[in-house]
Amino acid sequence: MSESRAWDDVDDYFITHLSPNDEPLEAALRDSDAAELPQANVTANQGKFLQLLAQIQGARRILEIGTLGGYSTIWLARALPADGRLISLEYSARHAEVAGRNIARAGLDALVDVRVGPALESLPKLTDENPEPFDLVFIDADKANNPHYVEWAVRLTRAGGVIIVDNVVRGGRVADADSTEPDVQGTRAAIELIAAHPRLTGTAIQTVGSKGYDGFALARVLN
Repeated sequence: MSESRAWDDVDDYFITHLSPNDEPLEAALRDSDAAELPQANVTANQGKFLQLLAQIQGARRILEIGTLGGYSTIWLARALPADGRLISLEYSARHAEVAGRNIARAGLDALVDVRVGPALESLPKLTDENPEPFDLVFIDADKANNPHYVEWAVRLTRAGGVIIVDNVVRGGRVADADSTEPDVQGTRAAIELIAAHPRLTGTAIQTVGSKGYDGFALARVLN
């Protein structure tokens, strides 16, 4: 059996037993594919992992940077209480339109606010609203801007809050200090920012699965 086939089989086993997609989640994937959105959604077991983190955190307010078709948004929003709120920032109006339909079909549109535009423009506007601090931030957007997203997340997250940065391994390229690729440079800058920031403590985990060789960084905001 090939290595990648083994990863697929293990993911299938875990998803079948621990995090199966229900109809709203399956429909979100179908509609995203039909709209020809990039096939860059988290997997079902990763979505369940995000949901569990939000529940463990007791999250009432969640910020997501990178909505795509709303698949991860649905997983995260399902962790919220009835008075919770999730703000998701999406660059593409087309992606946001698909996500909005998927989120509404899942019955979560009252909890979710999808905002369209470059996140580095939306984040200052959000700050100007003086929002209640977020309990959890999930960053899964353009990797070149990861350090900027982490900086904004620290500003907007309460002490004790959690920041998750997705796709940090870059197929192993993150270890290449000489890489000139923007996604690698941005990811390395984010990791080094987490390491040096006086208000953050964090780690990063390598993962394998149906999406290949990947990983995530997890940071906690200190006082």
